Amino acid sequence: MRNRTDGELMQLIMAKEHSALEELYDRYAKLVYSFAMKSMKNEQEAREIVQLVFTRLWTTGKGYDASKGVFVNWMITITRNITIDYVRKNRKLGQVVRFEPREWEQALVSGDANPESVISRKSTVEQIQQAYVHLSTNQIELIEMMYWEGYSLSEIASKKNEPVGTVKSRLHQCLKILRKHLTSRGEDDV
Repeated sequence: MRNRTDGELMQLIMAKEHSALEELYDRYAKLVYSFAMKSMKNEQEAREIVQLVFTRLWTTGKGYDASKGVFVNWMITITRNITIDYVRKNRKLGQVVRFEPREWEQALVSGDANPESVISRKSTVEQIQQAYVHLSTNQIELIEMMYWEGYSLSEIASKKNEPVGTVKSRLHQCLKILRKHLTSRGEDDV
């Protein structure tokens, strides 16, 4: 039996092939768990996030698109989004959930993967770190609150005592700066 690519496995998962989900789980469960554990610092919550990630893969109507990036980065993005959703849900329920910002750096470069994937992930982390240099402390704080700590725009506005429109505009400017520097860095490497 030949090894199927991650993209092929995702196509089979979308066709509801149980064995494809099992194979993808075997490949990426440790990485997803590692990210969740480093983010949440709680085994039970990390396990729940792993389950939520693979449930999302099984139920999603939209699969992985290789033209938009490397599969492992797509998995980490899904894991990060589910982790943030988990934090927000529990915050609304009044539970205290601790999410460690910037843990994505360690999670992206850890896990049992082939050397090519590790190099790709390390390169991604370096690009993000280099793009952060172009942001002010307030802009970095805004990005971390939104994407790594799981706050919504209205929650950030309330914490900062600013209108939602102002926060949204500042976030847009931050993302524009990051996109500019990530895009130009990626083009220099080609």
